[in-house]
Amino acid sequence: MDIGMAEPVITVRRISKTFGTLRAVDRVDFDVPAAACFGFLGPNGAGKTTMMKMLYGMCRPDADDEGTMDVFGCDPRREELAIKHLAGVVPQENNLDDELNVVGNLMVFARFYNLPRAVARERIAELLAFLELADKAKAKIKELSGGMKRRLVVARAMLNAPRLLILDEPTTGLDPQVRHVIWDKLRQLKRRGTTILLTTHYMDEAFQICDGLLIMDRGRAVLGGRPRDLLAEHIEPYVLEVFDGQEATGIDACFGEALRVEASPEITRVYGHDLEQLRRVAAALHSDHYYVREANLEDLFLRTTGRSLNAVQ
Repeated sequence: MDIGMAEPVITVRRISKTFGTLRAVDRVDFDVPAAACFGFLGPNGAGKTTMMKMLYGMCRPDADDEGTMDVFGCDPRREELAIKHLAGVVPQENNLDDELNVVGNLMVFARFYNLPRAVARERIAELLAFLELADKAKAKIKELSGGMKRRLVVARAMLNAPRLLILDEPTTGLDPQVRHVIWDKLRQLKRRGTTILLTTHYMDEAFQICDGLLIMDRGRAVLGGRPRDLLAEHIEPYVLEVFDGQEATGIDACFGEALRVEASPEITRVYGHDLEQLRRVAAALHSDHYYVREANLEDLFLRTTGRSLNAVQ
């Protein structure tokens, strides 16, 4: 799926991956332009992480797969080492060495890239300043907060000045302030020319920093494009949320086909194109247990992949 911007530096066509009887990735297509942030969304088990791992050679497509992958001119199936040299990877887990301090963790990885010691120290100082960790240079890992550890893992992935930064759920479990700091740093990296791939479960994160998205479900690419375009094309612009099941009874019957209603025992969502109409519906409820808002990426995600847990297993 093309997000309609510049010439792509990553191109994937009809790629598949099977584990036993599970089709984890099923004939997926997408393009990523340079200096863009491209996000993978999907329920747990949708195939997001598997797709990312195939891009940097940690997981190989099916042996009989006829699809193609091109990452900055390299095929991950045959040029894994070349991709490792041009990419930095932030895994889901903060796999730092607790026995070393902050600088020690980074120096170990600098050796993997054959950085001379003086160059490594200069690069580490720049990265710690960039990620607001300079005052923690000598701190032990156990002394760091969760947000500091996450920023340190990002710094580690950037030691080789990567052209491609790959992040697997980079802000999961972090408080809002830390998440916003990381978002700001990713925006700065894009402006410097870094191409970014990420998986996330945070819809606001995807909307804030991603130039293009691919929504996956059960291994397949369901929707792809720019966040705002996806919202404009695939879901109504406004929604009324009613938090009292009794109050919501009969809304669809009263207002007909002009509105789309999604109901559960605890909450009813009424989607429409006319904001004033939704406000009239809300006023007719004679209740304060409602909220009228603009539809967002989470609404689209749930409409696409299902609201119930059974729908995504």
